[in-house]
Amino acid sequence: MGRIVVISTGGTIASRWQGSGFAADADGSEVVATAPLPEGVTVELVDLFSVNSPRLTTAHQLTLLRTVHEVLADPGVDGIVVTHGTDTLEESAFLVDLHHHDERSVVFTGSQRPMGTADGDGPGNLYDALLTAATTRGLGVLIAFAGRLHAARGTVKTQTVALDAFADPSAELFGKVGFGKVTTLRPPQRSVPLRLPAMPEVPPRVDMVMHHADGDPVLLNAAVEAGAQGIVLLGTGAGNATPEIVDAVKAAVGRGVLVALTTRVGAGPVTEIYTHGGAVDLVAAGAVATGTLRAGQARIAVLAALLGSGDPVERTGLLRQALGSPGSVLVGA
Repeated sequence: MGRIVVISTGGTIASRWQGSGFAADADGSEVVATAPLPEGVTVELVDLFSVNSPRLTTAHQLTLLRTVHEVLADPGVDGIVVTHGTDTLEESAFLVDLHHHDERSVVFTGSQRPMGTADGDGPGNLYDALLTAATTRGLGVLIAFAGRLHAARGTVKTQTVALDAFADPSAELFGKVGFGKVTTLRPPQRSVPLRLPAMPEVPPRVDMVMHHADGDPVLLNAAVEAGAQGIVLLGTGAGNATPEIVDAVKAAVGRGVLVALTTRVGAGPVTEIYTHGGAVDLVAAGAVATGTLRAGQARIAVLAALLGSGDPVERTGLLRQALGSPGSVLVGA
């Protein structure tokens, strides 16, 4: 069925007991050895790094992005599997998807239980990811986990420790993997791919600020003063805050900061319904509403836009492209 390259980056699937807790320390060959291979699949390995995913930096993620493109430069490769920690998997997968212009699948997976445990989920997840990478085309970047298949866009970690850890809370299930078969249930929604960015010497700072009762602009203003080139504001409800935060957003945008508006609510879109500090006013102040993308992926969209251009107007356009604003979303890859 194909030649699959596994890119190993660490995470729980590569973790072992360290005396006080678990941490990634296994190399990629050890991770691959835990899983049976689907019939007809051959595996090659890129042992990129082995870290717990909360420790990932933009530099790590851009290295992964460029490695994916380097691997796919070989026409003999049939697909890629990325083993990754679950805490930031949704961010790395979305970054790769935003820049993925190849028909071949890139499938992220990991585990909720460390390697070597009797009830570990890593081997099964890795098998499903290999099968998916070998048998699908034109679906962009996917996540194979607990017998379910997810499109990268919109998928977030919804469970801290349960095995079925990922879902898109605002969309129907994308697909399933089981009994040696991959089944997709709907087409993916993907934006027009962005150009591969250069590796900056110092990546742009992108911060997240959450609104809450008694929330004020202090943290948002502090992020601007700390040098943030992008900010993701997590509003309440459908994307709401206060008139004072609207003023702070307007001032930040005036200084060239790219501001994206998402919500702290688990599902549903950011919607311009309310004024007096609501999404109506925040968007009018220059914030870009992120639809159903949650904070982590909204931050990745902002980061990708900042990496794509130094011009504030172009950056806003790239952000809208990454978000799949009207006219740029493709149904099917």
